[in-house]
Amino acid sequence: MLDWILSPWQWYVAGPLLGLTVPLLLWLDNKRLGISANLRHLCAIVIPTKLSFFQYDWKKDSWNLFMAAGILAGGGLASLFLSSGAQFQVSPNLTSYLESKNLVDIHQGIPVQLFSWTSLGSFRGFICMVVGGWLVGFGTRYAGGCTSGHAISGISQLQWPSLLATCCFMLGGILATYLILPYLL
Repeated sequence: MLDWILSPWQWYVAGPLLGLTVPLLLWLDNKRLGISANLRHLCAIVIPTKLSFFQYDWKKDSWNLFMAAGILAGGGLASLFLSSGAQFQVSPNLTSYLESKNLVDIHQGIPVQLFSWTSLGSFRGFICMVVGGWLVGFGTRYAGGCTSGHAISGISQLQWPSLLATCCFMLGGILATYLILPYLL
């Protein structure tokens, strides 16, 4: 049993388990899966402001904060106690491409020259972390939710805006990967 838990789960196991959360949340008082709303909840709790955006009853959605905390705690506990210690494999094509761009230090699948505290002062690091993070945050707010909320919960409820948002997320990722990132690196 422990070997099964420690090994990577196939899509046909992990996918249906994730998919079962949607009807479970709907059954539990019409709740919707989404993580990005927690930032608004945290700001409403911590920041004393008169902005109407933060003036709402965040307590009725406090279950979402507990779910996000559970995701973080579960990931941390799994990495501490259920990690097999095996390193994941990066594609040789990706490794040679990153090396051609002088990105040779790939620690746990992330190029350290782009994503670390020391690279934050460089142009590439600043663009990737600060500008990219701002664009993700702005896009999430503008789209009315994150990829998990739209793609998993919204599409399963046949919501047209969620289908449109998910298509735009995918298109943006493809454009960034093939048109923007090669020039940035």
